[in-house]
Amino acid sequence: MASASAASVTFRALSKPSLKSNVTSSLKIVSLGWRKNGFPSLRSSQFRISCAAKPETLDKVCEIVRKQLALPAEAELTPESKFSAVGADSLDTVEIVMALEEEFGISVEEESSQNITIVQEAADLIEKLVQKKPEA
Repeated sequence: MASASAASVTFRALSKPSLKSNVTSSLKIVSLGWRKNGFPSLRSSQFRISCAAKPETLDKVCEIVRKQLALPAEAELTPESKFSAVGADSLDTVEIVMALEEEFGISVEEESSQNITIVQEAADLIEKLVQKKPEA
């Protein structure tokens, strides 16, 4: 059996290149194979991720992270920035989550907070929790 396969990954920002609004990622995998009977088979699958966080939520998360870690204004902070890469240890991450809870009037469960490692994950979780929050 002869076979060929290919993979393609594309990432594009739908707004300013500096980050902020919607981030779209897609992954397309195609494999092509010929079986003994001579008929080729083609299989394709596509995986697409679209982030739900609003630009203003991302901005606020970045502002809080900068403040908690005392980062200079010129330090680059993107949705993909890992907290550990910008100098946060586990205690800093807990303090960031506490500041986010206070700012947005939400409560983040310990299990969920352990899964937050990048700015985008924090912003997406906040959006989810704010939407679930009962109206006062």
